[in-house]
Amino acid sequence: MTVQPVLKGTLLAAGLLSIANPALAEKIKIAIGHQSMCTDTYTAGIVVKELGLLEKYLPTDGKYADAEYDVSWADYSSGGPITNQMMAGKLNFGVMGDYPLIVNGAKFQETDSLRTLYVAGTGYNLKGSGNAIVVPVDSDIYSIDQLEGKAVSTPVGSAAWGMLLKAMQDNNISSAAYSLKNQSPAVGAANIAAGKIDAHSDFCPWSEIMEFRGTGRKIYDGSETGVPYLHGVVVREDFATEYPEVVEAFIKAVYEAGVWIREDPMTAVSLMEGWTGVEKEVLYLYFSQGGHLTLDPTIKPAWVDALKFNHGVLVAEKAIPPLDFDAWITEDYAKAAFADLGVDYEADKAVVVDPATANAGLPMEIWHARDGVSTYPGMPEFLAAMAEMTGTGAKLNATYVYDVETGLKLFGKTAFWVRSGDDYATFLRKGEAEEFATASGGTVVSFDEAIADFMPTEG
Repeated sequence: MTVQPVLKGTLLAAGLLSIANPALAEKIKIAIGHQSMCTDTYTAGIVVKELGLLEKYLPTDGKYADAEYDVSWADYSSGGPITNQMMAGKLNFGVMGDYPLIVNGAKFQETDSLRTLYVAGTGYNLKGSGNAIVVPVDSDIYSIDQLEGKAVSTPVGSAAWGMLLKAMQDNNISSAAYSLKNQSPAVGAANIAAGKIDAHSDFCPWSEIMEFRGTGRKIYDGSETGVPYLHGVVVREDFATEYPEVVEAFIKAVYEAGVWIREDPMTAVSLMEGWTGVEKEVLYLYFSQGGHLTLDPTIKPAWVDALKFNHGVLVAEKAIPPLDFDAWITEDYAKAAFADLGVDYEADKAVVVDPATANAGLPMEIWHARDGVSTYPGMPEFLAAMAEMTGTGAKLNATYVYDVETGLKLFGKTAFWVRSGDDYATFLRKGEAEEFATASGGTVVSFDEAIADFMPTEG
C-alpha cells in the first residue's frame, strides 16, 4: 500500500521531533521533614542532607535511568508538624521520635486511603534517656512529685510530651493536678532560663543544652520510665509503593550517616555544631563513645513492643486513634538496603546496647579548650587532673562522667557526687546519690568539693 504524501510528511515530522525532543525524563520529588534540633534524627536528617548521602545512593538504572531527582529538606521544631505536612502531600518522608511516630501512623490509618510505613530506625537509648524534665537551675524542685500544682510546659505531640504523660501516670499525678502548657523547645528553654515556668519537658538535646548553659537542672530523666527511647523514619505508602528503590536509598544513607559519626565523633560534632547551632560539647554527650545514642536503623522486636506500649499510654489519655502495627511497620526496605550494602541485617538487629554494661569501665573525660579531650581511667586520676587544670586557670569546655545506676554519660558539673572515704561515685539523680551515700557511709558533695580534695595543700 502506498502512503499518501501528506501522511508521509506527517510521519517524517513526527520522527524528527522525537529525535530532537526525547521523551521527557520523570522528575521524582523527594521531600523530607527532619529536625535539626533533635539529635536522634540527625542520621536521617541533617547529616544526610549536608553530606549529600541520599544523592549518593539514589538509583540511576532501570526505570530510574532517565529520572531527575528533586530533593528538598524541611526543618521542624518537633514531629507533629511533619505529620501534618505528610498528610497534606507536601512531604514524602518524616523523621521523628517514638510518640510522634505513633501519632503519625494512627492519624494516617484514620483516613479512608492514606497510609504511612515505618521503615527504619535512626537511633535509640535502651534506658529511655533522651527526654527529660528540667527546672530552673535555682529551683527548689528536685522530684517529679513536687510538680503538683505547678505549671509544666512541653511541645505537645512530641516524644517529650509522651514521656511526660507516662511519668505523671507512673507517679499517680492526674492531668488536673498540674497546668500543662504547649511550648516549643526554644520557648520552653527560654522560659526556664528566665524562671517563667516551673518545669519544661523536652527531647534530646534540649535538657543537656540547658544544663550546659547553666540555666536548667534535670529532675526527671526518661530512663525512669523504663521504656526505650527511639526515633525512626516514616514514608508515605503511596510513594514507597511507586519508588521502593528510593526508600532503600534513603535507608542506605541513614546507615552511612551512623558509620560516619562513629568513625570520628570529634569531627562529626564539630561539623554538626556548625550545621545546627547546638554546642559541640552537648553533641559529644550524645555521639561520642559511651554517649546517649546508639545509631542503628534496624527495627528490633523491643522497639515494636515499646511503640505498642507508648500507644497504650496515649490511649489512656484518650489522645490517639487505633493503630494496626502489623500493617504499619515493615522491615522489607531496610533488609533490601542492608543486603545491597553487604551488611548482615539480622546480626545488627540482634545487638541491643545497654549503657549499664556497655559503658562499664569507660574513662572519664576532660575537654580542654586548647588540647582537646583527654581520658582518665579512674576518679582519682580524673579529679587530680581537674585540680591541676583548675589551679592553672585552664579553660575547660566540658567534663564527662557516668551514672553509677544506669551507665549514662553525664556532664561532670551537673552530676551528683558522693565521697565515700577515698572513693567517688557520680549519679544522675539526687535521690539515688543520697541513698548511696547513706548505704556507703559517704557524703553527697559538689563537683567543686570533690576537686578541692585533690588540690595541693599549702606548707
